[in-house]
Amino acid sequence: MKKIAPLALSVLLLGTVSAYAEQPTTEGTEQVEKAGTFIQHRGNITAVEQRENAQLFTVGQDDNVFNFYVDDKTLVFDEHGNEVKLKIGDTISLSIYADQPMILIYPPQYAPPVVIVEKDDTANSVKVAQFDENFLSDDGKLKLNLNEESVIINTKGEKVPAKELQNYNAIVFYGPTTKSIPAQTAPEKIVVFPKLEEEVVNPEIAPEIQAIIGEDYKEVDGKIMVPLRIVAEELDFKVASTGNGAIISKGALSYTITRGETKYGHNRALKHFDVAPALLEKNKTYVEYDFVKELLNHIK
Repeated sequence: MKKIAPLALSVLLLGTVSAYAEQPTTEGTEQVEKAGTFIQHRGNITAVEQRENAQLFTVGQDDNVFNFYVDDKTLVFDEHGNEVKLKIGDTISLSIYADQPMILIYPPQYAPPVVIVEKDDTANSVKVAQFDENFLSDDGKLKLNLNEESVIINTKGEKVPAKELQNYNAIVFYGPTTKSIPAQTAPEKIVVFPKLEEEVVNPEIAPEIQAIIGEDYKEVDGKIMVPLRIVAEELDFKVASTGNGAIISKGALSYTITRGETKYGHNRALKHFDVAPALLEKNKTYVEYDFVKELLNHIK
């Protein structure tokens, strides 16, 4: 099965992340804007919350807030390509796939493949993009001048030949650029990671839910079963464990789910599953897809 990656929502910042901006100055040249694979969201971390298998960070405050998840698959670097840990107060930029399904909840919640921590004391820049056989970025704004000394590695730290760059997404760490169109640079370091698989793994599952769970679903007695907590929390519901199930709530809505029982509470009413919720993986309760589809309908 193939995954489709997490959510993409409103654009706050396009193109290069960080301080040394690409500023083409050639006059009389017509530029055609090209859409890139990624869009960026930028801000300061103001809070952090530990979730079951991830950390949920809050960026901004008042009416300008968004959340993002970081797990063991998220790539987190500073502007020189050093792996770092996120903390409150950091200025960060998220790279999100531009064409991913979105869930209309507030505040927005993202699960970015790449997070860059920005520093005030560096003139370095970071570009998250795909590059063609000529090492030109997919938005047409940056061309890489590579040589035998160029450092290109994968997420395991293994070296990757330059010719393979077009088969991956790339995080490019670089300094000054030329004032040409496109800007050109000799990068300090490139980290590649797998491209997004475009195939939807199950057409019966809404793209918004597919983006959350990827391959993580089962089939029991002809019913698709999905992990309860991760989906409910992503849809901004509160999840409280009862020991043998959970209470799912948001505002006036409340659901009481019990493993092994087909009846479940919905506010003061009783409703029924065809297949009872079950612990199909360690510490992970699965419920019928139709139930999380109901949760999704409450936020649309």
